[in-house]
Amino acid sequence: MMKYSQQDLIALQDFYKKQLLNDTVPFWFPRSFDREHGGFLLMRGADGELIDDDKAVWIQGRATWLLSTLYNTVEKKEEWLQGAKLGYDFLNKFCFDTDGQMFFHVTRDGKPIRKRRYFFSETFYVIAAATYAKASGNEEAAEKARRVFGECIAYASGEKKMLPKFTETRRSKGIGVPMIMINTAQQLRETIGDPRCDEWIQKWIAEIEKDFVKDDIKCVMEHVAPDGSIIDHIDGRTLNPGHAIEGAWFILHEARYRNNDPHLISLGCKMLDYMWERGWDKEYGGILYFRDVYSKPVQEYWQDMKFWWPHNEVIIATLLAYLMTGNEKYAGWHKLVHDYAYQKFHDAKNGEWFGYLHRDGTVAQTAKGNLYKGPFHLPRQEWYCTQILNQHLEHAIKQ
Repeated sequence: MMKYSQQDLIALQDFYKKQLLNDTVPFWFPRSFDREHGGFLLMRGADGELIDDDKAVWIQGRATWLLSTLYNTVEKKEEWLQGAKLGYDFLNKFCFDTDGQMFFHVTRDGKPIRKRRYFFSETFYVIAAATYAKASGNEEAAEKARRVFGECIAYASGEKKMLPKFTETRRSKGIGVPMIMINTAQQLRETIGDPRCDEWIQKWIAEIEKDFVKDDIKCVMEHVAPDGSIIDHIDGRTLNPGHAIEGAWFILHEARYRNNDPHLISLGCKMLDYMWERGWDKEYGGILYFRDVYSKPVQEYWQDMKFWWPHNEVIIATLLAYLMTGNEKYAGWHKLVHDYAYQKFHDAKNGEWFGYLHRDGTVAQTAKGNLYKGPFHLPRQEWYCTQILNQHLEHAIKQ
C-alpha cells in the first residue's frame, strides 16, 4: 500500500500538464493541419514523418474534440480554434454518406473508402461538434451535435438498425455501445447541454451493471447474450480489461457529477478491481490486451501484447478512484501503471507514445498514428488527469 502526499499530487499535476502541452500536443500540431483539403494528416511514424495521407473519420472527430477542449479549458489559443475548425468543416463536408451514416475511412481529399457496421464515427462527431460549438459559439454546430446524438440514441436503443455483421444464430451485445454513449452524453452535457443526457446515462449505466458486471466471478464481460448471460464460445469468453476499466472511469466520472454518488463510486471501483486483477501482467508489468473469462486460450494472436490506449484508461481510472476514495490500493496501482507506461511507451526523443509493445515491453512497431491511433487517448488522459488534480488540489487548499 502507498499514499500520495499533497506534494506528490502537485508533482503529478505538473507532470501531466507538461507532457500534454510540451510533448504530446506539439508532436501532432500544427504539422498535422491539412490546410489544402481540411482535416488532419495523422498517420505518422516515430519522428512525425507522414506514412499515409488517408484519414480515419473517427480520429478526425477525436482530434477536433481535443483541440476544441484545449481551447475551452486550457488556453484561448487561436491556433487550436482554427485547427478545430479545419476538422469540423472536413467532417461536415466529406464524412457523411447520402443515407446520413458516416464513413470510417476516406482519402486525403475526402473520397469515401469504407463504412463500418457501427456508429462510433457518429459518436466522435457529436463530441467534436459539441466542443467546437462551445469554443466557437457556432449555433449550427450545437444543433448538429444534438441531432446526430439523437441518431446515436436511435442506433443504441435498436430503434434504427445498421447492417448486421452476424446472423441471428447466436445473438450478442457488446459493452462498447452503452460505454461510448455514456461518455458521448457526458461530453455533450458538459459543453452545450442536452436535456436527454441524464436519463440516458442512467439507462446505459444500469445496463452495464445488470448485464456485463458479473459479481459471482468478479469480472466485466465484453460481450454477452441479449439477456446478459455468458456466451460460452471463444468470442463470448474474450475479455478486454483495459476497455472495461475505461468504462469504470466513465462511471466514476458520473459519480463525481452526481456529488460523489456512493452507488456509482462502488460500481466503478468494483469494475476497476475485477479487471485490474484479470488484466495486469504480474510477470512483465502492463495491461494485457485480451484474456479469457475462464482462463482458456484466447483466439487473437495479439492477446498478450501491450497497447497504448488501455494504459491511458487505467492511469485515469486508478487516479480517479484514489482521489475519490482515498484508498491507498489505488495510489499503488496508479504508480505501477503510470511508471510502466511512461517508461515503456513514451518516446523521449521525438515525443508522444509508441502504440504497440510486445509482452516484454519492447516496441513492436514505431507508428504513432494510423487508422486507430491518433491524438486522443494519450492527450485525453494527460488533460483529464490534470483537470481532476487541479480540482482536487483546489478543494484541498480551501479545506
